[in-house]
Amino acid sequence: MTATSPSAPGTTRAGTPMLVVEGLEVYYGSIAAVKGFSFVVNEGEIVTLIGSNGAGKSTTLRTISGLIHPRKGTVTFQGESLNAIPGHEVVARGVSQSPEGRRVFARMTVRENLELGAFLRKDKDGIAADLDRVLELFPRLKERLHQKAGTMSGGEQQMLAMGRAMMSRPRLLLLDEPSMGLAPLMVQKVFETIIAVAKEGVTILLIEQNAKLALEVSDRGYVMESGVITLEGEAAALLHDPKVRAAYLGEAA
Repeated sequence: MTATSPSAPGTTRAGTPMLVVEGLEVYYGSIAAVKGFSFVVNEGEIVTLIGSNGAGKSTTLRTISGLIHPRKGTVTFQGESLNAIPGHEVVARGVSQSPEGRRVFARMTVRENLELGAFLRKDKDGIAADLDRVLELFPRLKERLHQKAGTMSGGEQQMLAMGRAMMSRPRLLLLDEPSMGLAPLMVQKVFETIIAVAKEGVTILLIEQNAKLALEVSDRGYVMESGVITLEGEAAALLHDPKVRAAYLGEAA
């Protein structure tokens, strides 16, 4: 399959649509950050949004998370609209985000940060089981369970941010620039963990500056430019698309 121009949501690949974004328009004051695009994430997929800084990728995730409300368009998760729903209700419905810049609580321990990820839950046994599961996925966190989050390396903080998001037991995990500022070895570990999380049945929508790595681990991808989607397709097709390679992989067209 070759990369294509955007098509109607739900038609790009066989599967059950989990997240459907249609005609999304998001503004900061009078400035349009997202200009009316549509896309779909099917259940069980890893889907990546790639594009340069300022393309509207993080704004899109913040809108899905309920931190920003769209001026036009709809965000539908498992058949229910997320429009105008506050962020904590979006989390309660099964959508969790690991934000750009990690944003861990520096003065709190690793364990306290992880427990905050389950702040909406009341099932103590389930929380304990999920904590064990997260520590299996991120053994480095188990070694630092009582360490202040602010004293850890950037890579360890990224693991903590992802683990905290997992503690809400999401069906859809939003990852915003998980490799930003990390050493190459740590980047590799983070992406190995993304694959492991997906294998456990969590659907993932990924934003990542490292387009090559993002496309290598993803099922499908969308290319964003200046608030619109300009290309979409199977990740392998986008990885070999001359325009993508020239713009995002540093290769001549």
